[in-house]
Amino acid sequence: MIRTAAAVAAVMCASVITTASPAAADSSACTHHFSGPQVCIRLVGHNGGNSATGFWSNPPKSVKSRAVYLTLNGHNYGSPSTAKRVGKTISYTWSSFDMDTDTKVCVRFKGINRIACQATKYKGVPGPV
Repeated sequence: MIRTAAAVAAVMCASVITTASPAAADSSACTHHFSGPQVCIRLVGHNGGNSATGFWSNPPKSVKSRAVYLTLNGHNYGSPSTAKRVGKTISYTWSSFDMDTDTKVCVRFKGINRIACQATKYKGVPGPV
């Protein structure tokens, strides 16, 4: 039973990793390690204008919140934010802002040495909705 659950979790994480593409519109990526903390980033937007969500997908049940850092091209974006538990994950979303294009956007949680990153890319003017 535990092996089956671990296998399903690994396949789900692998599908996120293999389908992640450079962020021009909605995209996400997770750290590539399947043991220990799994840290992910999700960008939602177009070109350089995105909101970013950092989430820790497998925190211990006892963890209710954790400081999370957002970096743009290796530089901290503001002060650390407090990510809070929502269901089985710990997450925080930064409101949409202009991150520029060709920017490496990363999230890191305090006390965890894994970092998840995405890159913004210019993909042209969005079409009609």
